[in-house]
Amino acid sequence: MPTITVPVGSAVGLHARPANIIAETVQAAGIPVTLAIVDGTPVDAGSALMIMTLGASKGTEVTITTDDQPTLDRIAELVAADLDA
Repeated sequence: MPTITVPVGSAVGLHARPANIIAETVQAAGIPVTLAIVDGTPVDAGSALMIMTLGASKGTEVTITTDDQPTLDRIAELVAADLDA
């Protein structure tokens, strides 16, 4: 299964706004996607609440996993972007 690891770009981490944007994108894609931090349990990226449970702050490395390469690339862009700007 394809994976990529990227640092969180949002200034205050994956809090409600960035988590919601990511979750909505995953839901629209209709493809299962997981996010995980180092040594953490993967969570469903289609759930903003689950994304927030990662506690990922700016710069935290997040591993994204999904079977669909375009979806993987899009979610990686969102995680790495400052979605608060």
